[in-house]
Amino acid sequence: MFEKVCIATFSVYKDGKRTAINGMVEPLLSFFQTRTKELDLIDGPHPGSDTVLTMYEKYLNGNVAQRSTSYLSSFLSPLLRAQNENGTQVFFKLRDIVSVFEWMIRSRKRYDLFIGLESIFTIAGIMLKKIGLAKKVVYYVSDYSPKRYPQKMLNSFYLWLDRYCCYNADYIWDVSPAMLPARISAGLDKKKSHPFILVPNALFPEQINYLPDEKVKKNSLVFAGTFGFENGSKLAIETMVEVVKNISDASLHFFGGDEQLENQLKTVTRDLNLQKHVFFHGFIPNAPKLSESIKRYMIGLAPYLSIPGSARWYADATKIRLYLGAGLPVITTQVPPLGREISRIGAAIIVNDDERDLAKAIIDLLNDKKKYTEMRKNAKQYAKKNTWGNTFRSAFSQMNLS
Repeated sequence: MFEKVCIATFSVYKDGKRTAINGMVEPLLSFFQTRTKELDLIDGPHPGSDTVLTMYEKYLNGNVAQRSTSYLSSFLSPLLRAQNENGTQVFFKLRDIVSVFEWMIRSRKRYDLFIGLESIFTIAGIMLKKIGLAKKVVYYVSDYSPKRYPQKMLNSFYLWLDRYCCYNADYIWDVSPAMLPARISAGLDKKKSHPFILVPNALFPEQINYLPDEKVKKNSLVFAGTFGFENGSKLAIETMVEVVKNISDASLHFFGGDEQLENQLKTVTRDLNLQKHVFFHGFIPNAPKLSESIKRYMIGLAPYLSIPGSARWYADATKIRLYLGAGLPVITTQVPPLGREISRIGAAIIVNDDERDLAKAIIDLLNDKKKYTEMRKNAKQYAKKNTWGNTFRSAFSQMNLS
């Protein structure tokens, strides 16, 4: 397909290692390693990681040939460490731009394809194309909101960066069908844009794996992913008060990583006297192992809160795909586009983001064996073809580059 490919993206690093919280690193590497002669990865640690140094990885014929760190990010490290908190940080954006050009000087390559996760890396790729160092540039968008920032000037700049990439990259890969209409409402001129291709999130084949119904833990719920309250983690716990009144052995199981947020949720659990019903299993960095863990439960919860301007309205809900791969029916809110999609095929129930509505849906589904069995069947059917290989092959087929 391509001889030389460069991927520029980000990861959260912990204990010096890349975690599963990253910008499509594993899916992209797994797809391209056997389809390119030379594959290079530029990996910028996300703010809040335990390192601030950009990592370079070089693959030859599918094998790691070299790993190194950016000299310029080392030079910028005092400024980066001063801003090393989760969120949008100016010096990290500067690091990402310069790290791409540092790698180009060090590698002395011309790429057939450059894939940039989000706008900053993509702008670097567009600049490379203008000087003849990249033939094709893909703008891969995993996160978008027309009201990303409350500050008007900052939000306008964010929208301008997105439009610039849409107008200048060769292809735009959107993970959700809700992104393009949101862009147009925010001022994008579609006639000036290059082709938009839907590239939804997916699963590795080993993540599509189910337990027999009789081995699934009775009356159990699972919440996997980040614990931010906007994702409904606190709502899920508060809902259990009503659920256990009706189903005494009901249990809720959390899998996720943020220690501070986990402690806050444990406090909520204790305050509501739910310690015998709510359990925290920690962070599992390996995606297949996480899938192996969650398939033991009956229902996957994704109770996103209806917050105006939240990126959740436009993004692809990875946790929902994770649940489907494990054969779990899903209960979610009207927020994620994927939730609405799978509700139409009978694999999800859509509720309001309040305790009463969520509790009723949980209780009704746990008590309705026929409906639960049918939803489980629909979840498995949807997940069967939802692999990364299928997703990327479809994208390249639409680009006429397969």
